Amino acid sequence: MLTRRVTAIETLGAATVLCTDKTGTLTQNRMTITALHAGPESWDAKTSGPLAGRLAMLVEHGILAGAREPFDPMEKAFHALGEAQLPHKRPFAGRTLKWEYGLRPDLLAVANVWEQAGRGELVAAAKGAPEVIAELCGLSDEDYARQRRAVDEMAGEGMRVLGVAMASVPVDAPRPDTPRDLPFEWLGLVGIADPVRPAVAEAVRECQTAGIRVVMITGDYPQTAHAIASRANLDAGDIITGSELEQMSQNDLARRARSATIFARTMPEQKLRIVNALKANGEVVAMTGDGVNDAPALKAAHIGIAMGARGTDVAREAAALVLLDDDFTSIVKAIRLGRRIYDNLQKAMAYILAVHVPIAGLALIPLLFGLPLVFWPLHIALLELVIDPVCSIVFEAEGEEPNTMRRPPRDPEARLVTAGFAGWSLLQGVIVLGLVAGLFAMALRQGLPERDVRSIAFTALVFANLGLVLVNRSHAASVVAAFGRSNPALWSVVAATAAILAGVILIPSVRDLFRFGPLHWDDIAVALGSGAAVLMLLELAKKLFHPARSATPRY
Repeated sequence: MLTRRVTAIETLGAATVLCTDKTGTLTQNRMTITALHAGPESWDAKTSGPLAGRLAMLVEHGILAGAREPFDPMEKAFHALGEAQLPHKRPFAGRTLKWEYGLRPDLLAVANVWEQAGRGELVAAAKGAPEVIAELCGLSDEDYARQRRAVDEMAGEGMRVLGVAMASVPVDAPRPDTPRDLPFEWLGLVGIADPVRPAVAEAVRECQTAGIRVVMITGDYPQTAHAIASRANLDAGDIITGSELEQMSQNDLARRARSATIFARTMPEQKLRIVNALKANGEVVAMTGDGVNDAPALKAAHIGIAMGARGTDVAREAAALVLLDDDFTSIVKAIRLGRRIYDNLQKAMAYILAVHVPIAGLALIPLLFGLPLVFWPLHIALLELVIDPVCSIVFEAEGEEPNTMRRPPRDPEARLVTAGFAGWSLLQGVIVLGLVAGLFAMALRQGLPERDVRSIAFTALVFANLGLVLVNRSHAASVVAAFGRSNPALWSVVAATAAILAGVILIPSVRDLFRFGPLHWDDIAVALGSGAAVLMLLELAKKLFHPARSATPRY
């Protein structure tokens, strides 16, 4: 995943709806022709033998309707079947492309017209949506109803179904503006399989557990979309087709979009209406796309995700994220990462607020009560040398919460630090301040020298700071469980802090610079005990007062 806008990953963690296309995202984009249907003749890749007769014509004209040098997986599937089943036929041999008709929003089919030397007529071939090819061929409703049964049967098995047609045109005929003016004859149907990615079903289930609705938007036949959705673990309930969508008002679409999980036979231009309808329902929308016409929808979505492998430059420029491997599971990983980033920001902010309460308190208490100063500017600077790496390195490297993908999306309008979190942070800071200040007062009452008292208080605060870090590593897990979570950065910072503290306390010249007195083993034990007491009190307070202890993460 390539991030074009850094905040997009964090926003992705708040997504409530994930709109994805089918081909190449949910599926592997490795297409294979597995079934053919031409009138009474049919062919199945698993059980049937070589192609002949009308079935061979069907494949040959399916190839002629595409590019001579295929780059699209669907075109490659036609060429692969032709090479395997029609080894002696060379559809393009001696033929020159005369006219070409591309895919259009009002005509979901492509057509090529070829000229062959020595022949007095041109050969036309077309392939596309079965209903469009039936229209080109002028099939009656009764004839198409017979073909429709085969279409439904193929689509019900998850195949992409294409109709193929052929025509003969006089060589001197003028070029028609549209292939509708060519005398096409129906050849048959081609079923193309594109397996679902192995990890997609689990990834979709993970999204559902996380409160994210996955919506499929595809140009395929509704039954094909339904079959693939079922294999991908999508709740294939309400299906809206592109023709239905075209007739809906935006309010009607918004109402239907609350329950629809599949948009079939849609055009790229219709994605923008779908995004706006979902946004009107208060959803946080993530949208995938790859074409030039997808750019408005990618721009309108809260998080636009462009396909890196097959996406256009325009789509990538309009998107906030670029999916390098075009894999749906990578989007789910990014959602998980977005939630983890938000959690770690909250942990770091809670720690920052908490650790500065005792620092500020221990700097003010001596002034208010006429006691010797605990901290000088040099001591505070040393503490900040520990605090800053903890915030920027340790919490940034912290792993995800156990329930990261088992809770509903957070409210995107919620503050990062709410009143609950601020109160929790202040409570932590007050606990640390109370223990360290109490230790400081007890040491003064025992008549210890000022420098010794300062050493004990400073060391106790460093140990208490470590307790704050450990408690704030997780919203819900205990300190014991947190110790089992891998975070090499934490132990590197702890080791560096211990080395700095030892140098400051043990090296006489450095100790004098900081106005510290020598610490004995009993002093170190007392400071360490204070740190342990802080840890236990914080752990108890966490169970009672932490704002994230409830099941809902909308803090």
